[in-house]
Amino acid sequence: MAKKRRPTAAQFRELSDHPRKGPIQMINLLKFRDRAQYNDGEVENSDVSGREAYGRYGKLVGEIVAGLGGCVIWSGTPEVVAVGDDGDLWDEVAIVEYPSREAFVAMLSMPEYRAAHVHREAGLDHQKLIECRPGGDAFS
Repeated sequence: MAKKRRPTAAQFRELSDHPRKGPIQMINLLKFRDRAQYNDGEVENSDVSGREAYGRYGKLVGEIVAGLGGCVIWSGTPEVVAVGDDGDLWDEVAIVEYPSREAFVAMLSMPEYRAAHVHREAGLDHQKLIECRPGGDAFS
C-alpha cells in the first residue's frame, strides 16, 4: 500500500468541482510516524513524536477552522478493530465540519495553514481523508 499524505490532482479536482453546496464533514483517519521527521532547522524543537508534531498542526489548524466557521465534531483513539482488516490500525480518527467545500479548499491556500502544514508533514505517516455529506440515513 502506498502511503498517502496528499490528494492526487484528480482527487483535488473532484473535491473542489463537486456541485453540492452546503456543509461538509471530513473524516480523518490518521497514522502517525514514530518520530517526527522535520527538515534541519525547520523548527526549534524537532525531537518529538509524530503524534506531538501532528498535535502542533492540529492546534493551529483548529483555530483556522474555527475562524472559517467550522469545528471538530468528534475525535477518538481506536482501540480494537471489531470488523475488517487490522493491518493498519489508525492512531486517531477525527471528524471536522466545514461550512462549505469552498471554505475547506480556501483554507488550503491560507498562509497560516501553509505555515502549520510543516507539522502535519513531519508527524503524519499517512492518512485517509473522506469528505462526507452530513445527514446520512443508514441509522435513522
